[in-house]
Amino acid sequence: MLLQELKEKNLISPPTWLPMNTMYLATMGSIAYGVAEDTSDFDVYGWAVPPRNMVFPHLAGYINGFGTPPPSFNNWQKHHVLDKDALGGKGREYDFSIFSIVKYFDLCMSGNPNMIDSLFVPQSCILHSTNVSNMVREERHLFITKLIWPRLKGYAYSQLHKASGKNPEKGSKRHKLREKHGFDSKFLYHVVRLLSQAEQIFLEGDLDLQEKGRREHMKAIRRGETSEKEIRQWASDKEAQLEKIYLDSKLPQKPDEERIKKLLQNCLEEHYGNLGKVFHMPSEDKVYLRKIKEIIQEANV
Repeated sequence: MLLQELKEKNLISPPTWLPMNTMYLATMGSIAYGVAEDTSDFDVYGWAVPPRNMVFPHLAGYINGFGTPPPSFNNWQKHHVLDKDALGGKGREYDFSIFSIVKYFDLCMSGNPNMIDSLFVPQSCILHSTNVSNMVREERHLFITKLIWPRLKGYAYSQLHKASGKNPEKGSKRHKLREKHGFDSKFLYHVVRLLSQAEQIFLEGDLDLQEKGRREHMKAIRRGETSEKEIRQWASDKEAQLEKIYLDSKLPQKPDEERIKKLLQNCLEEHYGNLGKVFHMPSEDKVYLRKIKEIIQEANV
């Protein structure tokens, strides 16, 4: 597995338990979107199941709010990891972002676009997968809700703002793009990606990161075949369309927390074994009864 290989080469020093407990690794960025070039970054996202006491600190005798909390884990990041032996000696530079399964689920539930994308990468971009990660991939549509629209729109605005920001450092990749095309094509292709993804999500309830029309549009921008003015006008028109599509979409407003919690519990049990002594897992009947009670209470408000 990639993390273990790099650790054995002394190129990374993650928590000792992390490499063997990582459930999912996927290539992200331009590779996942199908628009990579030879110089593209190799971004790797993933998630792991931490030791049991980190997920359930009470097992270590910790009482919430009292004393020194035991060690915890949310994420591990390491950038610019250069493996000179990769690709037959050509070398490859990695950027890693590995999350706790609990943090990962929480970010997906909140509609974080990067996390959602990592769940929907094509099979060719999955570097490492286990039974636990297969369980999550099979249920990934649970995380597709209307919560993603404000996040995608905010990211798109951010990319538009950065595209017209101050000139990047001379000699950098960004500077070369501006010299070549007259604008930062990478920031602007992300605008097209984000808004096009939102459209597919609202219309189809699904996400294909390498959808042909979107991919070709992004490639054209990266080649400098579309002007900055045209891209900005496209973005303005697309946002107006998306506001209406968003309102008409049949997607749920927010994720089904009970179903996602059940999925998380099943994943943890698959990894740890029976969790009956760790916490109480209500039966499906009790879950449905609680939902009915909540619906009745909302109707009487």
